[in-house]
Amino acid sequence: MYAIVEIAGQQFKVAKDQKVFVNRLAVEEGDNIAFDNVLLIGDGDKVTIGAPAIDGAQVGAKVLKHLKGDKVIVFKKKRRKGYRVKNGHRQYLSEIVIESIVASGAVKATKAESKEAKKSAPAKKAEPKKEAAKTETKAAAPKKEAAPKKASGKADDLKKIEGIGPKIAETLVEAGIATYADLAKSKPEDIAEIISGVRGNHVPDTWPQQAQLAADGKWDELKELQDKLDGGVAK
Repeated sequence: MYAIVEIAGQQFKVAKDQKVFVNRLAVEEGDNIAFDNVLLIGDGDKVTIGAPAIDGAQVGAKVLKHLKGDKVIVFKKKRRKGYRVKNGHRQYLSEIVIESIVASGAVKATKAESKEAKKSAPAKKAEPKKEAAKTETKAAAPKKEAAPKKASGKADDLKKIEGIGPKIAETLVEAGIATYADLAKSKPEDIAEIISGVRGNHVPDTWPQQAQLAADGKWDELKELQDKLDGGVAK
């Protein structure tokens, strides 16, 4: 018996006891996981095709380990412009082993969890919920006092760094790099991996150096350095 199942946005043809490398799953090593989006199941001469998925079909697997794929080199060059960019990328992967293929009768995890949640919620606890609502309204006042503390830590304008545009700046902030000091402490290879989905051809070798000058307030030295750069890369 074999099945075609969608796992982490990709389709795989799998069989029992087969090991498969898929995009990184948000599951710890050694845990079991089930995939409900089964598109096709073949059992000898019998083939069942879903529309698009087969109701009640499920593929069970176990996560063996998390790892990185082989390094891929991306090299770009523009003739007569002195433009050369070399970038590397390693995809985050998970190795899983297929433990079972169920053609029908499987229950999705979301439905099972919702049923258990309904059973475990007795009607007698309705009164404590009202009391909890009152306590939440009382606790809302101290939250307003905590708001100014969050506002005190403002992010720096990372777009002042040569080679960083609005999209890259937003991506860095979402990754926890919001100030010049944060950017100065980051390694170029880590930055390249963070922004690979936005602009994969960027090589931010000079970004930590520029960020350190900005963090120290050495704007004249930063301007002199940026005059020698083109998109964050030395001319």
